[in-house]
Amino acid sequence: MSLAHAIKREALSLGFDAVGISRVAGSNQPSAFSPQPDSSLPPYPNIPLPQLLLGRLSEWLQQGYYGTMAWMTRDPSRRSDPQLVLPGCRSMISVGMNYYTNNRANEQPGMGRIARYAWGKDYHTVMSQRLSQLEAKVAALAPGVATRTYVDTGPIMEKAWAQQAGLGWIGKHSNLVSAESGSWLLLGEILTTLDLEPDEPATDLCGSCTLCIQACPTGAIVEPYVVDARRCISYLTIELRGDREVISDELAAHMGNRIFGCDDCLDVCPFNLRSDATSEPAFAPSPLTLAPNLKTLAQISEESFAATFKESPLKRAKRSGLLRNVGIAQENLTKQTGNLPS
Repeated sequence: MSLAHAIKREALSLGFDAVGISRVAGSNQPSAFSPQPDSSLPPYPNIPLPQLLLGRLSEWLQQGYYGTMAWMTRDPSRRSDPQLVLPGCRSMISVGMNYYTNNRANEQPGMGRIARYAWGKDYHTVMSQRLSQLEAKVAALAPGVATRTYVDTGPIMEKAWAQQAGLGWIGKHSNLVSAESGSWLLLGEILTTLDLEPDEPATDLCGSCTLCIQACPTGAIVEPYVVDARRCISYLTIELRGDREVISDELAAHMGNRIFGCDDCLDVCPFNLRSDATSEPAFAPSPLTLAPNLKTLAQISEESFAATFKESPLKRAKRSGLLRNVGIAQENLTKQTGNLPS
């Protein structure tokens, strides 16, 4: 059994639903970003992936699409090249966990809407614990190897490397799409100095489909594969800090009842029709996340917020951000119905 195969087997045994390997160092293999029909991706399949990623990231930053996420502007070269994050990095092990459940959100008037990934416990904690276990397994299989792990927290363009590792392709909504799990994969990675046998990059299967672009309530997908975060409801409700005034009336009106994140571009993806529900109990929704009562949340105290969302991704928005989002949802409800339900 090869070392790469042994690592993949360990990853699956730990509960990851997908695992793949990409080569980082000394690699001129074709990147996953070869041109596709109707694709806006540059036709440079023979350029090393770090160089290609730097060009794409730099262009995105120059457009100001990052909004207030200033950390995205810090050292783009490092963010694009894993060898600048882990010296001597030769391979990246990408893993994914399916977070889809068969539950449906309560969309009755007076209820808010929370993005599906935040229905259960914080995936950062769930995946980080298992990645640490996998990292230990790698160290046992190859003593002396250097590794570094991240779950959506490090300077790694993880979707691009996940595509290079064969986990799926980056769709026109800029999220990863898996032929097996649809758009419902949470990602993590291990950078390593091991030279592991790489997997075949995934092929973009979006074709001429533009359902995700049409579904975006605020027009944040400004062109295929390019998202202006400043218009994205996920950014507005999670990352953007400030009072009600920081969100324009135009954008607020399109937020509807969404108080944390948005799944609209994912919900319409045809590849999600074949998604199976996760068996991971940590991602099971709670009554609160399926039916967040706007009136109740508008009165939540700082202490109650901290206790209620201690293990939830919602803590990322902070109480002030959640109250602002709830207030906007109530504004939109009032416009729609003329009054707030009791």
